[in-house]
Amino acid sequence: MSSRPVSLTRVAPAVFLPTLVFEIGMGALAPMIALSARGLGASFGMAGLVLALLGVGQILGDVPAGALAARVGDRRAMLIAAGVAVVTLLGCALADTLWQLALCVAATGATNAVFILARQAYLTEVIPAGLRARALSTLGGMSRVGAFVGPFVGAAVVHGRPVRDVYWLALVCAVAAGLVVLLVPDVADPAAAHQDRRAPVSVRSVLVRHHRIFLTLGMAVLLVASVRATRQTVLPLWADHLGESPSTTSVVFGLAGLVDTLTFYPSGKIMDRAGRLWIAVPSMLVLGLTQAVLPLTGGLVSLTVVAMLMGFGNGIGSGVLMTLGADVAPPKVRAQFLGVWRLCSDSGTAAGPLVVSAAAGLGSLAAGIETMGAVGLLAAAALLRWAPRYSPFATTGTRTRGVLRPAEPERG
Repeated sequence: MSSRPVSLTRVAPAVFLPTLVFEIGMGALAPMIALSARGLGASFGMAGLVLALLGVGQILGDVPAGALAARVGDRRAMLIAAGVAVVTLLGCALADTLWQLALCVAATGATNAVFILARQAYLTEVIPAGLRARALSTLGGMSRVGAFVGPFVGAAVVHGRPVRDVYWLALVCAVAAGLVVLLVPDVADPAAAHQDRRAPVSVRSVLVRHHRIFLTLGMAVLLVASVRATRQTVLPLWADHLGESPSTTSVVFGLAGLVDTLTFYPSGKIMDRAGRLWIAVPSMLVLGLTQAVLPLTGGLVSLTVVAMLMGFGNGIGSGVLMTLGADVAPPKVRAQFLGVWRLCSDSGTAAGPLVVSAAAGLGSLAAGIETMGAVGLLAAAALLRWAPRYSPFATTGTRTRGVLRPAEPERG
């Protein structure tokens, strides 16, 4: 095995490439699931519920994903996820009843949880500490690129063809990602590759032992994820409130997504050199403030400016939650710990749009959006309170003083 230092370039074929391919398939699915449900006779409400099952499946898969990766290893877990995804996507493509489609969509979401967690755990183990934020920001960036490119590829595939053909596209992406994982060897740290393999520890014991961090920093993670997810809901809803056409709304959303996609690597570099909070807190402040002022926009120009600022705030935060998780994850139970960590994140992703909906139902759409703006400011405060300042697994900007156990962040 090569003794060369592990770099982003060396891990790209084994980590970033399969993640990008897999996420393009997932990104292509998102706009089409509701339409395929409608084709099977679902109402608008039921079609939206089927789409939501993709995220529900990911939430349900987070903790089992950590347990699976700990038991069989990151690489085998990805291969299993790709294989199961082929089966579930085949089920989506061939489903002739709504319940079959719903079940297969939820199962597909669970495979995505395994795929992302396995690569996160692997990068956390093998990448040098000084590159950790850049590596995990790039991993998060691959998901963003996939979510940005996937819908365009999916639109090209289904142009003039049945909507369910998008599932065949996602299936091909899953097969291709699995082949990359199978054929391209991981770049492992020799010391890590020969470390003692202990009996797997249960997720429950990890949760009990490290409950304090999940009740503090984990709650901050949940708030951050909820604000991020809400951005994708409030932009199209407010554009519709302003009377913009669907095509115009898509362009505005696309511009915001472009800004989001272009900013992930510089933020990782700042986190590696200056510390995590130099990105985590500004990201939440920008997202919180832009959501708070969104209801003040009254036309296309102001809407577009605020949307692009939202994209910037979201983009610079790419990978920050994964990086914080990597900094505090105990090495001997890393996969199980990160499974619970991702459960906090994905639960926030699901909860954010629900908060907007509830607040809008009690008052108005503007009230719901402003509520999440306030949550963004609360998330920034929570990060300031509970994010670790010093850790043996942190980097130059955050490790210069003190020795801190991985799962017990210093307060400050």
